[in-house]
Amino acid sequence: MRELAGSPGTWSGLSLRVGQLVFAAASVCATASALGFAAYTAFCYLIASMGLQALWSLGLACLDCYALKFKKDLHSAVLVSLFVVGDWVTAILSFAASCSAAGVVVLFDRDIYACRRDPQLPCGRFELATACAFLSWAFSATSALVMFWLLASL
Repeated sequence: MRELAGSPGTWSGLSLRVGQLVFAAASVCATASALGFAAYTAFCYLIASMGLQALWSLGLACLDCYALKFKKDLHSAVLVSLFVVGDWVTAILSFAASCSAAGVVVLFDRDIYACRRDPQLPCGRFELATACAFLSWAFSATSALVMFWLLASL
């Protein structure tokens, strides 16, 4: 089970972390560039959650790079347990933030038609930020499942 795709210290694990980082950063940038996002709690929560996701992913991507460069094994039970807890926490927070932002986007676009009535409302940026957040969550959830499977196999 040591060669599990997506496990820490492998190229597939690094690609999962980079995917999380890229989409989380894109979500933060899209939300932060939308004027008036701070008036909506869901988008403030989205920035906080995606910021945490980006920092967590960056740290683990750097650790993966270190392990790949120096041929280190990151499969100790303590280290994998830390990865499991961190990945599950960030995955749950990312999913909650993505869903809350998606709820606001649907409310604006399909329920109260605020996007059509108010051209100043940056609905496109909110939609882009939400889509990127869901993609970041998909990478994060995949990583969390891999880490849990790896911990169970140790």
